[in-house]
Amino acid sequence: MYEHSQNARDLQDRLGAFMEAHIYPNEHAYAEALATAHDRYAPIPLMDELKDEAKEAGLWNLFIPPALAEFADHDGLTNFDYAPLAEMMGRVLWSPEVFNCNAPDTGNMEVFMKYATPAQQEEWLTPLLAGEIRSSYAMTEPQVASSDATNIELRIERDGDEWVLNGRKWFITGAMNERTKIFIVMGKSAPDHPDRHKQQTQVLVPKGTPGLEVIRPLTTLGYDDAPLGHAELVFKDVRVPADNVLLGEGRGFEIAQGRLGPGRMHHCMRLVGAAQRSLELACKRASSRETFGRPLAKHQSVREEIAKSFSEIEMARLLVLKTSHRMDEAGTQGALDLIAATKSTVPLLIQNVIDRCMQVHGAGGLTEDFPMAEAFNYARWCRQADGPDQVHMMSLGKQIITRYTE
Repeated sequence: MYEHSQNARDLQDRLGAFMEAHIYPNEHAYAEALATAHDRYAPIPLMDELKDEAKEAGLWNLFIPPALAEFADHDGLTNFDYAPLAEMMGRVLWSPEVFNCNAPDTGNMEVFMKYATPAQQEEWLTPLLAGEIRSSYAMTEPQVASSDATNIELRIERDGDEWVLNGRKWFITGAMNERTKIFIVMGKSAPDHPDRHKQQTQVLVPKGTPGLEVIRPLTTLGYDDAPLGHAELVFKDVRVPADNVLLGEGRGFEIAQGRLGPGRMHHCMRLVGAAQRSLELACKRASSRETFGRPLAKHQSVREEIAKSFSEIEMARLLVLKTSHRMDEAGTQGALDLIAATKSTVPLLIQNVIDRCMQVHGAGGLTEDFPMAEAFNYARWCRQADGPDQVHMMSLGKQIITRYTE
């Protein structure tokens, strides 16, 4: 039923070879460079070298779909054809940036492609596509339940030829990075509008704008995710030109919905790769360690955990592929049920798989000697990012009940 295009199969071979030649051999070097860096959020020279290699290999901006191919150096890849490539990148959590396919930049670049003016594209999209700068998407807030995006309180008010922003944001990925130059900020410009989905506006705020302050880096289960990082921000009388609005006043919620669908799937694609690698490492570990006079691989309980993990990875992969295929055929709006099913199922499923693989590694599985602990953290925060599990299940349940009762 599922067959990838010849171009996609060729890219899988080339990307796989690149991972073997350039990514896996540099995992230790990358970790060492980050650990010894004077500034953990500054560019890592090794990353720049790898980016040049990826560009030379024609493995750049692979996330761009056919509908937006005018912005790519290739014909664009469908969600279905991109899925196995994102899975490969997910095997090493920092590797997507090597190919300019990392969050939040991919989602932000699609926002610029779809909704920005030519002038905005020239100023921000062009250097993002080239990998020269980074970007952040500022929506989540600490003082309200941001799982309901209509709750956000950051005020965006018009004052002559300027927008004035006041409020607080947190868990803003990429905000700490030295190369991040632009924030896409969502706030309320019409809090009294009767349609609560038209109260929001998104505006562009360059980093360094007076009144925009990075309060602190945040961690998830102890990981600071440097050199990108997640930050808490304060906007205090931040002023930007009126031309910095995206799409138009009151259309912020519309932009958010258009941005988050593909992004949710990209996370799930990468998580499958993280789980697959964890399983492979667990199998090697089980075959090389002995307890009670025989290899772990000969213990029934270990075999059961391996079997369960294999089955669940296959289920996750197939759900990702089916959802990607539906998105290609029917668009994001036509695949809302499967997107919700994927986003509420895959991160938890993968979290549990990685947990089992950590257990097979004993105490070592909790350390940075292996990739599982960081991958577990990634899976866990993906259950909150781009909408928590409960919101997606609530939405999906409503759709399914309506489908079978109307």
